Amino acid sequence: MALKAIMTNFSIASSTDQSLVTGYMLVIGTIVPISAYFMRRFSTCQLFITAMSLFTLGTLIAGFSPTFSILLLGRLTQALGIAIMLPLLTNTILAVIPIERRGAAMGMVGLVIMFAPAIGPTLYGLIIESLNWRWLFYLTIPIAALSLLFGMKVLVNVTETSKPRLDILSFVLSTLGFGGIVYGFSAAGKGDASFTDPLVIASLLVGLVSLVLFFWRQLKLEKPLLNVRVFRYPMFSLDLLLVMLTMMTMFAMMLILPIYMQGAILLSAVATGLTMLPGGLINGAISPVMGRLFDKWRPRPILIPGTIIPAISVFMYRFAVPGVPIVYFVILQVVLMIAVAMIMMPAQTNALNQIPEKLHPHGTAIFNTLMQISGAIGVALFVSVMENGQQSYLTDIGITSPSAQDSLDALTFGSQQSFSTGFYLAIAAIVIALFIRKGKQAKISD
Repeated sequence: MALKAIMTNFSIASSTDQSLVTGYMLVIGTIVPISAYFMRRFSTCQLFITAMSLFTLGTLIAGFSPTFSILLLGRLTQALGIAIMLPLLTNTILAVIPIERRGAAMGMVGLVIMFAPAIGPTLYGLIIESLNWRWLFYLTIPIAALSLLFGMKVLVNVTETSKPRLDILSFVLSTLGFGGIVYGFSAAGKGDASFTDPLVIASLLVGLVSLVLFFWRQLKLEKPLLNVRVFRYPMFSLDLLLVMLTMMTMFAMMLILPIYMQGAILLSAVATGLTMLPGGLINGAISPVMGRLFDKWRPRPILIPGTIIPAISVFMYRFAVPGVPIVYFVILQVVLMIAVAMIMMPAQTNALNQIPEKLHPHGTAIFNTLMQISGAIGVALFVSVMENGQQSYLTDIGITSPSAQDSLDALTFGSQQSFSTGFYLAIAAIVIALFIRKGKQAKISD
């Protein structure tokens, strides 16, 4: 919401402006994989204080930044705090909540995580319109500071610490691997680049090669930096794959839909935000309900309907052509976000429930890392499909200098191609859900 205002304020190009997003994702993608080491090395309180201190400091730097470079530094500092906080949150729940009540707890996490992005576009749009983009940081500073002080007063340590050795080579390979993948897909999804861009190709190649070497080294080490043996637990792997497909679709739809609604349906930015608001709010509201249902039922009665619903919703977007009532978009978005609530937290809880307690930090790190990567992949994939569809439409009708109507028709065609891609991913998710069973926690000796 603030990128355009920031670009104008600092007189920078859109590609430079986008580094606030790609840089943020890059830091999270490189730090979260080694969070398992942090979880074993430092106490809950130490990690919380460090994470919130970094986030608060980053918010201060960004809010009062005199130049774009300082703003970027503040944003990256925020990301360092978030990269520590994300796995810490999940790992703390696994440590303090009994397995029979984890669904409800993870559902509450889903409420918090989805409520913010649901109201964010609308709220931040009003703030930027009434004040300026710096107030997005100013208003966050007291909230972050109070959270830090409250945590320092009431938080207790819930995990045991040790002194594991940090394998430097594994750290370097992890950084190059996960960082290269996240950066490559993030850059390819910006709109001014593509998968044929040399930098994108180089980043993905370096990332893939480094990841292969990283995984190979983890299997050889007696005490790996990130224990990839969690993948031998079938429900962990299946649930993770299901969540990744869901993240790809959700992240991409949250990007494609505003572009389509503003570019083809000709809605204003505020109207677009209001159209997408109910779905996010309902998602947050029912996430705790889905968590409690998971505790009472097996995962299949939740996950199978949860994967069928988005397939129907995304398919119906193909009929959302210019001229359809706005309520059509609202209903489809609500249905899609209900399905996301039925999948995300139940699948993640089921996956982490199966692995032994000693592997929870590793499982949490892998889950959070691959969720970030799948989001970047989904955005890049859907944007690429949309842009190729637009170009294909204009080529097929033989127009080199398209009119406004031609461009609108091309955007509609390209967006529908993206929706078809989402439908295919949703079908794949249905197939995976059919094989998921309730994960029974393995013994510690495993």
